[in-house]
Amino acid sequence: MRRTTLLALLLATLAGFAHGGDAAPSPLVIAHRGASGYLPEHTLAGYELAIRMGADFIEPDLQLTQDGVLVAMHDDSLLRTTNVASRFAPRHGGYKVADFSLPEIKTLIVQPTGTGQSSHPGFAPSAAEPFQVPTLQQVIDLVQQQNQASGRRIGIYPEAKQADPAMEDGILATLARNHYGPQSKVFIQSFSDTTLRSLRRKQTAQNNVLPLVLLGVAITGADGVARLGVVSGNTVTPLTLQEVASFSEGIGVSIHRPAYAVDKSFIAQAHAAGLQVHGWTFAKADPAAAATEFQQYLEMGMDGVFANYPDLAVTARKRYLQPK
Repeated sequence: MRRTTLLALLLATLAGFAHGGDAAPSPLVIAHRGASGYLPEHTLAGYELAIRMGADFIEPDLQLTQDGVLVAMHDDSLLRTTNVASRFAPRHGGYKVADFSLPEIKTLIVQPTGTGQSSHPGFAPSAAEPFQVPTLQQVIDLVQQQNQASGRRIGIYPEAKQADPAMEDGILATLARNHYGPQSKVFIQSFSDTTLRSLRRKQTAQNNVLPLVLLGVAITGADGVARLGVVSGNTVTPLTLQEVASFSEGIGVSIHRPAYAVDKSFIAQAHAAGLQVHGWTFAKADPAAAATEFQQYLEMGMDGVFANYPDLAVTARKRYLQPK
């Protein structure tokens, strides 16, 4: 690829990233696993409720089934969130998503966890099977249907949960098939810098560079220099923000690890490196407590929030953006 072509692609990607793909409020509200504080996580019902509450992006974590289909599921096991144990015997000692075919997984129901319930007052999901495990394609179909119905442009924020070339290829192929490009409202996230480096190489080769976000923890050394800690098991590996910016447009940082606190200086240094900063996870259910927490991080300059209760995040953003 000629350097001028690559430069144009990267500039287009950065412009799209800065605005969430197209005209979108800033900071961004990202529905963490859907409206997971209210309905079962990673379901069409939960995603749709989040959209109706005003979220800018919905976030499907992704796993690969035995037959190679990308489905929305946080864990690599079906046990925590579905009724799999009542329908199937364990396989290889457990219930790994990778040990079940899509037709088998489609017989399961995603059940409420945490504060989630099986319904939400005043909300009737439009999907025929709102609490099945959805495929990535079904999630995209929902977003496109909701975009058409509402006149809004809701984005998608998939996470590659595994460092797996097959998953990388599946994500890129699915997004390309659905016409996602540098100006679309899409981010691809991962905790693995190896995965994101690989995705960037593949994107460049395919002439379709989409924004990438590396997840991790905020590190500020004794020298005052901010770095991103890449988490793998119990190991945290610091990367300079400049290195992260060489293959990624943003970082997603934990807000609940006291040893890795996010502050205004960290966010400012990330911005200086050309990186956006999204925080995870805003999970307070009490409106007053949630409002205080959102305000704290928005005033630091955070560009987006992963929220279990998207309506509370939308309300907090509205208050934050009001003229002072």
